[in-house]
Amino acid sequence: MIARLSELKPGQQGIIREFIDNDIFLKLMEMGCVPGERILLEQIAPLGDPISVNVAGYHLSLRLNEAEHILVEINN
Repeated sequence: MIARLSELKPGQQGIIREFIDNDIFLKLMEMGCVPGERILLEQIAPLGDPISVNVAGYHLSLRLNEAEHILVEINN
């Protein structure tokens, strides 16, 4: 199943498949969000933004508008 990273719930993980927006592509790649990398949604802030993920062995905070551009394959 393919979903946007912003649609995952805490504890769900998937594999990054592609980016929807090419404008944010380079920024996300520099942060370790590369296609084929496993990503885990760890927490969502109390007001829903930002989210905390674990990718490439480190913790990363992403805004929801950034997470909406990341498509992940969920194996649950």
